[in-house]
Amino acid sequence: MRGRIIKGIAGFYYVYVEDRGVYECKAKGIFRNRGLKPLVGDFVEIQALDEEERSGNIEEILPRSSELVRPAVANLTQALIVFALSKPKPNLGLLDRFLVMMRQKGLPSIICFNKLDEAEEDQEELRRIYAGSGSALVFVSAKTGAGSEELKEMLLEQTTALAGPSGVGKSTLTNLLIPEAESETGQISEKLERGKHTTRHSELFRIQKDSYLFDTPGFSSLDLMETKKEELRYDFPEFAPYENKCRFPGCVHAREPDCAVKAAVEAGNIHRRRYDSYLDFYEELCEREKRRYH
Repeated sequence: MRGRIIKGIAGFYYVYVEDRGVYECKAKGIFRNRGLKPLVGDFVEIQALDEEERSGNIEEILPRSSELVRPAVANLTQALIVFALSKPKPNLGLLDRFLVMMRQKGLPSIICFNKLDEAEEDQEELRRIYAGSGSALVFVSAKTGAGSEELKEMLLEQTTALAGPSGVGKSTLTNLLIPEAESETGQISEKLERGKHTTRHSELFRIQKDSYLFDTPGFSSLDLMETKKEELRYDFPEFAPYENKCRFPGCVHAREPDCAVKAAVEAGNIHRRRYDSYLDFYEELCEREKRRYH
């Protein structure tokens, strides 16, 4: 049978099989011998050992389209970055950091602003700021359901990583998008309770056929970006039309004169808020480089 690993904990893998439900599986020793470990998000072939108990063995891990190390997950196709419009007020510098991180991981991003029902931020200004970011924007209220249908459309036939700081309503949004998730996770929780496994783990929620939402602790906090300072500019899509138009080849759009990106900022073609984030990150990377060599 073919299924997908939706949770892995304490040596057990919970595999969702279409029209059958969740099987608790162990991985065969052959994977250890090959230095291969099943990951949450993997498509696998399993052999059922006990249909009543829904237990089995993972026989084969199918080829991965993508793989992340931190968190250790497979076959993601996009990221959903959630911030609140108020309570807490959105930290746009942190949002920009999430966008950079996802680009470095090769994941397209959707920016989701939650708490539309108590919005204090100017939505049109947010649209202007992120117009050139390469990310779709959606405004929702997990409380009232406003905007949820538009968001669901964006998640169809995708495996989406859920990311964002605490307090922005990620759990409420997950419950809104996947009301039936509770029963599936309840089935797993019973098994976990029997084994007393309580580790914080990544989890894949099924929205509908071929559509999944990843909730993982690894995307909740961010360390410094995994990039060289000279390459950071490629993580800001707004800059792309101005590359090779600066006076100096290899211009990093920071202190150089006759810079096409800085001119675009002055002309209002690149939002200053995004450019300021770029400068902050660039200086951060410069400082990191200095510390490394001193």
